[in-house]
Amino acid sequence: MNKGEIILYQTSDGSINLDVRLEDETIWLTQKQIALLFGTEIPAISKHIKNIYECNELDENSTFSKMEIVQQEGKRNIIRELSFYNLDMILSVGYRVNSKNATIFRIWANKVLKEYIIKGYAINQYAKIEQLEELKQTVKLLSNVLNTQSLTANEATGLLKVITDYTYALDTLDRYDYQSLEIIETTKEPSFRATYENAMEAIETLRQKFGSGKLFGNEKDQSFQSSINTIYQTFDGIDLYPSIEEKAAMLLYLVVKNHSFSDGNKRIAAFLFLWFLEKNNILYKKNGSRLIENNTLVALTLMIAESRAEEKDIMVKVVVNLINRKN
Repeated sequence: MNKGEIILYQTSDGSINLDVRLEDETIWLTQKQIALLFGTEIPAISKHIKNIYECNELDENSTFSKMEIVQQEGKRNIIRELSFYNLDMILSVGYRVNSKNATIFRIWANKVLKEYIIKGYAINQYAKIEQLEELKQTVKLLSNVLNTQSLTANEATGLLKVITDYTYALDTLDRYDYQSLEIIETTKEPSFRATYENAMEAIETLRQKFGSGKLFGNEKDQSFQSSINTIYQTFDGIDLYPSIEEKAAMLLYLVVKNHSFSDGNKRIAAFLFLWFLEKNNILYKKNGSRLIENNTLVALTLMIAESRAEEKDIMVKVVVNLINRKN
């Protein structure tokens, strides 16, 4: 990516036009541009940014930067130093102001970043291929056991399950590495709709059960209600997250990343993720086992917490691939 490269962002109806700055593998906008993007005034944006920093939702050092730009003032080109905020901040503000506009902008931003960012962050492709081949060789060795050993029915069934699970995991890792994960084998017909009210009741039940303090589940702003609304958001009459699995994955992601509560954000996110799946009758498989194990859920929650805003789509796809009907 060229340092300080400027590209154009324009909505489909032409109502918003912005010159967007690309630098350090993210997108940067001024407060004035963010206000224009979300259809509000600069003082409102300034207030949201101040609140985001005060509650430690985002780190100022990594989301704020002073940059020099050339402005035409009269007949002269003047160099001015302006304050810019990166994509993490833009989206955090967007959840508080206008999540529909934030979603449209995020889709565009992710597309642009994929086109412009140099893939220096990726693990060396040769190393990945070598590791993948080693894992596939392990699966082959397991398969050989079936052909060479005399096994009981239970042993054979158990080994076949290991091979099947292992192969699916390999395929998922392979598709993740080559950015080809897809949303497949999902459940389209929900039997339960989450609302702000029933979600808050569930959180209160969790607080009472575990004896958490008064700060647990205490809302800092309106972002949690926005998160609930977002999973049911539509664009041109079509659900942005059409399946139960996608809605559940988005709910987990948003509650982790929005830091809506004074305490317990990760625990609440994981709990609501399981609560939503259970209410829609897909938390348990036909054999009675749970769709996702505790350690996997913990790992996913922590991975989401550490992920960058531009990685949201891939994080959601990873979660869906771990809880879809194929798994």
